[in-house]
Amino acid sequence: MTLDEFRQSAAGPSAAPPPGLGGAVQALWFDARGEWEKAHERAQDDRTRSGSWVHAYLHRKEGDSGNADYWYARAGRPPARGPLADEWESIATELLK
Repeated sequence: MTLDEFRQSAAGPSAAPPPGLGGAVQALWFDARGEWEKAHERAQDDRTRSGSWVHAYLHRKEGDSGNADYWYARAGRPPARGPLADEWESIATELLK
């Protein structure tokens, strides 16, 4: 799935992410739809580094930088400081490969 296809799927009327996506990517899908709580649940349930990376992004978006920094460390990633939209796109691009 390309990044554009992923974005389009999140913009559509579907109440569920496309089949076959891992928890971290599902979290990004729900975040793209403005469903932070569902996104957080998916990221929290995904105990991989990818899940931790999305979890960090979500806490940064929430404004909880201390919690975000903890999850960036768990993901093995430096804390992001740029625009949230750029970070979302970077994460999605990498995880959709």
